[in-house]
Amino acid sequence: MISNKKIEQQKNGINNLPFLKKWKKKFRRIVERLIESSLFLCGSVTSVIIILIIVFLFKEGAGLFGRENIEDNYILALNDQNNVKSLSSKEIKDIFDAKITNWKQLGGENLEILPFRLSDVETYCSEEELGEDMENLDKCLDKIVSEQKGIIAFLPKEYICQNFNGKLLHSSKISIAQFFGGKEWIPTATPSAQFGILPLILGTLWVSLAAILLALPLGVGVAIYLAEIAGAHLRNVLKPLIELLAGIPSVVYGFFGLVIVVPFIQKIFNLPIGETGLSGAIILAVMALPTIITIAEDAMRNTPSSMREGSLALGATHWQTIFKVVIPYSSSGITAAGVLGIGRAIGETMAVLMVTGNAAVIPHSLLEPLRTIPATIAAELGESPKGGAHYEALFLLGAILFLITLIFNLIIKFITCKKNYAI
Repeated sequence: MISNKKIEQQKNGINNLPFLKKWKKKFRRIVERLIESSLFLCGSVTSVIIILIIVFLFKEGAGLFGRENIEDNYILALNDQNNVKSLSSKEIKDIFDAKITNWKQLGGENLEILPFRLSDVETYCSEEELGEDMENLDKCLDKIVSEQKGIIAFLPKEYICQNFNGKLLHSSKISIAQFFGGKEWIPTATPSAQFGILPLILGTLWVSLAAILLALPLGVGVAIYLAEIAGAHLRNVLKPLIELLAGIPSVVYGFFGLVIVVPFIQKIFNLPIGETGLSGAIILAVMALPTIITIAEDAMRNTPSSMREGSLALGATHWQTIFKVVIPYSSSGITAAGVLGIGRAIGETMAVLMVTGNAAVIPHSLLEPLRTIPATIAAELGESPKGGAHYEALFLLGAILFLITLIFNLIIKFITCKKNYAI
């Protein structure tokens, strides 16, 4: 017999059951709200961080424009009788490189140009004139500039005396047109650094476009084979091997390119050196393949079986089903694969730096050495003084790289949306 006490406990448990269900439901809702809030917070923080990175890039780089073309805390001085009023950055460089040797070439008198640096002072002044501790250096520099009619002196501002008898040259500012249209990238040149990024932009576009033209068709083709043609056993072997390629460090690809691809290109095209844009494009294509193949294959395999079966039931062949049903249905995934492949190609640094020759010159073909924007940033950022013109120029290159990637992504998105609309 069941005791009255146990019967009473069972009745209380039955009566409390709706109350427990109600609290469980409330607790579940609270947990769901917390999870939703956490996910929202993570997404918001990520978005804010991305925006701050972009703002930081543009903020650090924007200070380049408006800087003078000569080094900070230095000036260019001319003889007071020289009628030349200003010089461009390239003209200053050509003068000190002895490419321009007469003031007549710059609109002045028919007079030979005499470049002068601080290290040349002992050629014009004796040790007695300079003083034991160089205390008379400013007076000696003033004398040299006033006596040499064709001189152009590159001097620290601290050594310019108050009643300087020469004429201080007003150098032009670094402009947007000079930065984007300049054909020379020599950020460490003195007295006037060259910040023309046209060779870097063209080098990046040459290598990236060539890599995508090689990788995208091949990657999509392999994805079609794995998703629609290969047997299950072969797919289970090939796909892990392909995915394993994505985990190989870029420097290993660079070594592979130096040992295998570079000598091959040099021998095939009979070139003096094999470090060319074509070598970089081949390495980038190989590096982008795992990403393109994996994402595109997953997108194709997610096509519903009913769509394939319906196409075959209507009389379409296997290949017609692939090109008319599977590929259009998975076009968004294939687009994502292409976007990520392009991002890998444009943003790659180490491998490209090792196999492209690292020459900041305007390329006229893929068989010439070149330099890309990421390789330039990686090679030079550690050597640029913080806050200087070189430092700001490299950050501006990072902002330009972001814009190039964004433009590529928007173009692919536009093409895909237009194609889907047409379908």
